[in-house]
Amino acid sequence: IMKKLPRRADDNLITPWVFFRYMVVGIYVGFACVGVFAYWYMYYESDHTNISWEQLTGWGHCSTWTDFKVNDFDGLDMQTDPCKYFTDGKVKASTMSLSVLVAIEMFNALNALSEDGSLVTMPPWSNPYLLLAMVVSFGMHFVILYVDFLADMFNVTPLDWDEWKVVLAFSLPVIFIDEILKFVGRKMSEKELKQRMSGELNGAKKNQ
Repeated sequence: IMKKLPRRADDNLITPWVFFRYMVVGIYVGFACVGVFAYWYMYYESDHTNISWEQLTGWGHCSTWTDFKVNDFDGLDMQTDPCKYFTDGKVKASTMSLSVLVAIEMFNALNALSEDGSLVTMPPWSNPYLLLAMVVSFGMHFVILYVDFLADMFNVTPLDWDEWKVVLAFSLPVIFIDEILKFVGRKMSEKELKQRMSGELNGAKKNQ
């Protein structure tokens, strides 16, 4: 039994609803990548110094700050020039932001298994090739992070487990966001199907 109407020949490939879904997911991707970067500077507790939102967004004026001091961390000397915190010192934050982007795209690939079907009804292992591609993609990312000369080449740094938990916390919600959007899409399709079936049934009765 069909649960979704077949696409008409003149239907747009990207419907307004599909465009809205892409827009919502895209906005979240941007928020997560920028958000984890800001989170590391402002809230993540480690050897580095947490700063305020005003300091982070106004870092270009750092040279005019008279009382700005940060801790040395990761072998970086921040005492002679604290403003290096926003240039040389951003490697960890940038790496976490890149890792969030990689993870979100992999999780979003799972969302693409079905346009409206939930991952509960169409689980990831229904497409083993996709899982293999995800493993390879994550593996390449890990190689770049944890092989020293590649990390230096790409200007990234290894992440520990606590940092990966932050990465996952910013990445995994994309699955739940799209699951909600898919649920709404299924309800819209069911309503449209009932309306069309009802219209065709009434038309058939009139022709009798």
